[in-house]
Amino acid sequence: MALVKAENIGNQIEGMSSMPLFRQLGMMVALAATVALAVAIVLWVKEPTYRMLYGSLSDQEMMEITQVLDQAGIKYDINSSTNAVLVDAGRVHDARMQLAGQGLPKGSGTGYELLDKDQGFGTSQFIETARYQRAIEGELSRTIGSLNNIQNARVHLAIPKQSAFVRNRKKPSASVMLNLYQGRAMTKGQADSIAHLVASSVPNLEMEDVTVVDQNGRLLSRPDGETEFGQSSNQFEYRKNLEQYYTSRIEQILEPIVGMGKVKAQVVADLDFTVTEQTHESYNPDLPSIRSEQTIEEESSAAAAKGGLPGALSNQPPGAAALNEAAGEGANSGASNNSRRVVRNYELDKTISHTRYQTGEIKRLSAAVVIDNKQGEDGSVPLSGEELTRINGLVKEAIGFNPARGDSVNIINAPFITEAEAEPLPETSLLDQPWIWDAGKQLAGLALVLFLVFGVLKPVLKSLAEKGATVRHSAPSSNNDVALQGPASMPALPNARAYETTLETAKAVAQQEPQRVAQVVREWVDKDG
Repeated sequence: MALVKAENIGNQIEGMSSMPLFRQLGMMVALAATVALAVAIVLWVKEPTYRMLYGSLSDQEMMEITQVLDQAGIKYDINSSTNAVLVDAGRVHDARMQLAGQGLPKGSGTGYELLDKDQGFGTSQFIETARYQRAIEGELSRTIGSLNNIQNARVHLAIPKQSAFVRNRKKPSASVMLNLYQGRAMTKGQADSIAHLVASSVPNLEMEDVTVVDQNGRLLSRPDGETEFGQSSNQFEYRKNLEQYYTSRIEQILEPIVGMGKVKAQVVADLDFTVTEQTHESYNPDLPSIRSEQTIEEESSAAAAKGGLPGALSNQPPGAAALNEAAGEGANSGASNNSRRVVRNYELDKTISHTRYQTGEIKRLSAAVVIDNKQGEDGSVPLSGEELTRINGLVKEAIGFNPARGDSVNIINAPFITEAEAEPLPETSLLDQPWIWDAGKQLAGLALVLFLVFGVLKPVLKSLAEKGATVRHSAPSSNNDVALQGPASMPALPNARAYETTLETAKAVAQQEPQRVAQVVREWVDKDG
């Protein structure tokens, strides 16, 4: 086998050397290109299929992500034009789980590190204010983006320039755009918490001035005081939750009796959302109490001397009435006068009460319950009247039935219609399988390599070998030269007939040209010693 291969290689080299120089160069270039193409195909087949893990990453995040991927042993590639990290298609989910455990990616945006950069000489106050506002927006975006269900967020602040006059000052406002993960939702409470977070981070910013929207353009924050239907939406939510609460109580108490899925209930609640405030003032006449008391006492023991100021009037003689009064006083000069006066103010017992009645009070409850037939030996059997009566009592107790407010309960027994089984989901197409593309890639690479080896290289090498063999066999010019070359240089004879023919030819040459034969023999003797 080795001799045959060596002979083939020799024939190929002989065939190559027999070609013109230009064709030899072309043949060598073609063979080199074929081998290089085969090696490239093999490397392409062995290279894994990459898919994008995350895109539009900063340099810092890209460095942190690649470190985690190196530690996890996950092959990756970096697209410098889009700042995207690509990983093996079969390990995309593993890579994301590894990064999520490390809290990566943390989200884009520039925060307070923007202020660490060199401001430069001659920077205006406007540029400094704009950088500070941008830094606050970046920090808020990072904080909001770290919450659950939020992939990333952007915050825009509108902070007006304040005036020196208080009456001319304007309030700032803000808007938040949330990019939620696929399949996630944001509740109103979560949106309000984000609005509170932004309002607490900016001076003089009120929560009502913060607008929160998601990537689909849905408004998530809507202050109740600014909308006409704000209160109505809260009332509707409260009513819905209350009705669901009573419905679940009915189903939970009946399902252990009639079976799982054999009872359906609906409850309608009539609520009173009227806001009522009442102030009551009452008096109790049976419990009087002294509020204040004032006592005045006067006492006199003798008559006072009569006189007046010196002058013309005081020197005149008194009249008859004055004389009689003086005479009376002289007679009773030893008497005294006493007087006492008491003023009391009474206050009645008074009660003032301020009452604010609770909103959302239940005015009336209406419950409708449908129960499926029970399964007996003969098939579906309706419930008896006694069973319905017991179920009716259970339902009334479950919802707190109050006949005074007009509550009603309606229970019926009817067979449920069995829904047809849903058709099974179609199986995933073979082309959608992740492994089919890798298998196809490997098969295509193998087919190309086989084509290059057996369709290009082998025919070319075979052609060179045949051409070299033809050149080697056709090298002697005549049979005489072949015969005279001697057995050392004579090519191998293919069979005995050819050997006999060559021997006869040698004999004929020896008879016709003995001198030449003698010369050949002499050369053999000299060569072999």
